[in-house]
Amino acid sequence: MLRSLVLNQCTTGAHVDDLLRRALVSCWLDVSNAGGAVGFPVPPVPEDEVVRAVDALISELHPDRCRLLTASDGRGLAGWLVLHRDPAPLVAHRASVHRVQSRPERRGEGVGTRLMTFAREVARDELGVEQLQLTARSGMGLEEFYAKLGWREIGRWPGALRIAPGDDRDEILLHLPL
Repeated sequence: MLRSLVLNQCTTGAHVDDLLRRALVSCWLDVSNAGGAVGFPVPPVPEDEVVRAVDALISELHPDRCRLLTASDGRGLAGWLVLHRDPAPLVAHRASVHRVQSRPERRGEGVGTRLMTFAREVARDELGVEQLQLTARSGMGLEEFYAKLGWREIGRWPGALRIAPGDDRDEILLHLPL
């Protein structure tokens, strides 16, 4: 049940135990191999590539710059995302959201909505940022999901993502003022 969804954040690598690490790998692998637009071009994605990506993400965690936000319940990890803030003075007022994903079998349960709402709260209340940004891959129906949450498309980079030969997709730039 969605009400029992527990939202959590990891601000350092020490907050990610082996159980969570394995769950992140499993989720990212399942989402990628189901065709999710979360950083890998075309399924099937080799597990060792996902393991390396998770380990790199864990090594980047930092309270002021990079946070891992998770949603879990009695069935395990339901979804996760990364909230990244560059502390450089010119851009410290904004943060970006990356790798938004929910387990394929949990789609339609509101996991993504809860994670995005949590990201908004953490960004505003804990990181003190004034706006969020993210990019999405066209052709996935993501524009509608983000629009329902108040995000606004501010541009597109035509053909920026080459999924496979002959399959170029736009990269959609989205913005959310806090």
